[in-house]
Amino acid sequence: MTARQQAHLTVHPLFDIGEIDPRIFGSFVEHMGRCVYSGVFEPGHPTADAAGFRGDVTDLVRELGVSVVRYPGGNFVSGYDWRDGVGPVGDRPTRLDLAWRSLEPNTVGIDEFLPWARRNGLEPMMAVNLGTAGPKEAAELVEYCNLAGGTATAAERAANGHPAPHAVRTWCLGNEMDGPWQIGHTTAAEYGRRAAEAGKAMRLVDPGIELVACGSSFRHMPTFGAWEDTVAELTLDVADYMSMHAYYDGTADRRDYLASGQRLERFITDVVATCDAVSARLGSPRRMMISLDEWNVWSSAAASSPVGEGQDHEISHAPRITEDPYQALDAVVLGDLIIGILNHADRVKIGCLSLLVNVSAPILTEPGGGASRQAIFHPFAAAAHTARGRALSARLTAPAFATPTHGDVPQVAAAVTHDPATGQAAVFATNRGSEPVELTIDHNAFGAFDIKSAHTLTAADLRSPGDLTLVPLEQFHPGARSSTLLLPPESWTLAEAVARA
Repeated sequence: MTARQQAHLTVHPLFDIGEIDPRIFGSFVEHMGRCVYSGVFEPGHPTADAAGFRGDVTDLVRELGVSVVRYPGGNFVSGYDWRDGVGPVGDRPTRLDLAWRSLEPNTVGIDEFLPWARRNGLEPMMAVNLGTAGPKEAAELVEYCNLAGGTATAAERAANGHPAPHAVRTWCLGNEMDGPWQIGHTTAAEYGRRAAEAGKAMRLVDPGIELVACGSSFRHMPTFGAWEDTVAELTLDVADYMSMHAYYDGTADRRDYLASGQRLERFITDVVATCDAVSARLGSPRRMMISLDEWNVWSSAAASSPVGEGQDHEISHAPRITEDPYQALDAVVLGDLIIGILNHADRVKIGCLSLLVNVSAPILTEPGGGASRQAIFHPFAAAAHTARGRALSARLTAPAFATPTHGDVPQVAAAVTHDPATGQAAVFATNRGSEPVELTIDHNAFGAFDIKSAHTLTAADLRSPGDLTLVPLEQFHPGARSSTLLLPPESWTLAEAVARA
């Protein structure tokens, strides 16, 4: 009889990583495909509110636990004139969006999106166009959104029905400016200078805003590392965050895909090290935080999806783009990515699951019809509602898991959170392997660590994506000094506890 595989996790109240910013459970709304039109916004839908936003989608966004929403792009923003989306809707122009080769009627703009976000407790995160526009337009947008009054631009907002400022705190200085696909694509040196000037102008309008500089679009970009180094040096005085974008391909080798969480952790570590090296070189006490403002998995069922990629369609309004069905395997990998984010809570302060509705999203809608949860909805919602307080360093030993591309990684990944104020604690664990693993949790350093429940989802779950949920873990054994969880093959597990240091 083969011995059961073992992993060991030690949790300690003093093994502190840092405070968990609720904004790591954010998302992203871009004018891409059906994310906006017939996604979050559909006048005439049976659930639509007076402003035309779908109530069934809003309910699911609340259930998902989203905290912050990035808007309006994405690639879209690099060709976008924000003034097209303000003022009387009937007077707004229809434009050709070159990013996604679609018709943009500008029915939804700043003055529709920002109030929707505020009504639903979502913090907006705005992106400015640094592709075809520059510092002047960026500063005017901050003025329109944030200045109380006294200027023609602030008066314009009031005349458009919003006398109080929108008060947007966090701003992205462009989007993926290292990418040749991006309108306005440029070099790191030119982007860094452009972003620094835009940031300076924006801060002169509102000194209280936060700014996010563009990092590499992907870890495998040929300019990765050198881009971060140059941009950090040129923007360190104005930018608070370096952005990261990370997508993991579900149609790749299965073992490589299951190792995505470890790959994300390496990516984060590399970006942090590069930014900190710049601070050291410049003798600056400033440390750039990380805004992981686009991240997700590509569906493992994408190859069989009838929906095309971004530009593979005739020009039309709100085309169906990458509306791929997610499977249970994708949910497990997405949960593993969340573990990677939590394990870097000291530096990752913003995260935006990309996108919120219809486009590679946790929520799917049909025009005039229903809204449903995709498989990836469930681990995100579970973590968003339970990861509170502080992230604790997960001191873990586990068997090796061999991958064809990325070498050996740990077969088990884990993250631990604890809220000292309430005692709420959680252990998140992924078993990347094809055999069960018995995970022993040593929590003797706590005065009490009482695991109340444990739930799991597995890649082998054959339920339809809409029916997929976390189910009770069949074997978990809480104890006074240690507890054990039997992690199923290819699974993601959440154990909830009440803990006292």
